[in-house]
Amino acid sequence: MSKDQKIDYVEFAAADFDTVQAFYAATFGWTFTNFGPDYRAFSDGRLEGGFRRADSRSTTATGGALVILYADNLESTRDRIVANGGTLVEDIFSFPGGRRFQFADPHGNELAVWTDK
Repeated sequence: MSKDQKIDYVEFAAADFDTVQAFYAATFGWTFTNFGPDYRAFSDGRLEGGFRRADSRSTTATGGALVILYADNLESTRDRIVANGGTLVEDIFSFPGGRRFQFADPHGNELAVWTDK
């Protein structure tokens, strides 16, 4: 499949790279590459992205795009997020085709996790 015209990279804001790295590494197994004081890249094994140094946050309330992750076990993923310092924005709910919840990472960026199970 061609990469042309496809989403290739996702970038978030973060003020404390060590905290967000610890959260995403422990929660989702992401790996990180440090590019100096203002940027830290990540890989989730399928998609790459990064964190730029900034105080802003991406939330649905402010019109930010909602990045949605997939999980085979929604409840286990939710519990791991909370245990590692994330906060629930909206607990698990059903929708046509599956279930999901929304959370904020330790910086305050809002993401979601869904499952078709």
